[in-house]
Amino acid sequence: MTTGVPTSTAPRQRRSPARTFLPLALAAWLILEIWLLGLVAGAAGGLTVAALLAGGMVLGVVVIKRAGRRAFKNLTDTFQQAQQGVRPTPQQPGQGNGLTMLAGLLLIMPGLLSDVAGLLCLLPPVRGWIGRRTASSLERRMASASAGTFADAFQQARIHHPDGKVVQGEVIREDRPGQHPGPDTGYRPPLSP
Repeated sequence: MTTGVPTSTAPRQRRSPARTFLPLALAAWLILEIWLLGLVAGAAGGLTVAALLAGGMVLGVVVIKRAGRRAFKNLTDTFQQAQQGVRPTPQQPGQGNGLTMLAGLLLIMPGLLSDVAGLLCLLPPVRGWIGRRTASSLERRMASASAGTFADAFQQARIHHPDGKVVQGEVIREDRPGQHPGPDTGYRPPLSP
């Protein structure tokens, strides 16, 4: 037994451009990485390429470890400030550890382009520029989004894309006078905030 709209009359949804071009961009990036590694290996030798890749991995691990320690220190300082009743100071865009960890991940990944991108993400002006762009893009998206909670968004997704297992309905409970409340009739907080 099926419920919901038959698949033949349901409107076909368009694929977003990101879902179309992201796999193509990843494939092109991988091909370019392999081609560049082949060029460097032909010009400088395989041992040089192996040393470059190993050095990038070691540097990436060091960068991620340092960013993790800094993040833990910031978290500890924030908790101490909150316990003392002092309002924690907000960070400026690009001053966090997210881009530093991304730079470390790019350095760990084998490839010359990813290493160059990781090194660029370590530069403070580039990190600040990326942080400002990301913050402004996120603010625009948040301003254009409708008000609600994550649970509302999940419910909307379930309503608009039914899988045949959810029956929309309403529960009506009639309270009769003289009925003794049992242990399950008291207030219960919702499971999700």
